[in-house]
Amino acid sequence: MTDKVTAAVESQWRNLETQSGRSRADWIKLANAQGLAKHGELVAWLKSAHGIGHGYANLVAIRAREAAQGAPAAGSDEQVEAQYAGARAALRPLYEQLIETVRSFGADVEIAPKKTYVSLRRSKQFGLIQPSTADRIDVGLNLKGVEPKGRLEASGSFNAMVSHRIRLGKGDKVDADLKKLLRRAYDAA
Repeated sequence: MTDKVTAAVESQWRNLETQSGRSRADWIKLANAQGLAKHGELVAWLKSAHGIGHGYANLVAIRAREAAQGAPAAGSDEQVEAQYAGARAALRPLYEQLIETVRSFGADVEIAPKKTYVSLRRSKQFGLIQPSTADRIDVGLNLKGVEPKGRLEASGSFNAMVSHRIRLGKGDKVDADLKKLLRRAYDAA
């Protein structure tokens, strides 16, 4: 993990421990004791049985599964490392800016790496980040009812999981307009 992502995860753990009075080890032990096979089932159980938010429940579920398996779970940083290896390595700082921006929206943000992209979820998927070429990251957003204009394109054949796409190159930054669009998609989820 990058230093910023590691710091964010550690902050999330500290907040959960402070709010709940349970340690990280207690949460992991409690989650693993349920014997639930599916990630989503464990997240739902943690939310309903303990009243914690989706972001906390997701964090506990991921770490509990990792502890039970003795190895990183699917959706781990290894998938992100593979996405930004080789010729795409120069895009990694832009990816980190996007993740930092999305995490700032709230503790309920779920960052879920897949094989070729990273899903951005709240109660449902609101976006994704995909290194599409060695020179470009595509940010997919769910913005139903928003007219595509300027750099905000209709997703077309890019990805059926989102309604819009923004193409970002190596030199691009996460500007105020992009932050606003990401926040709008997050708020709608």
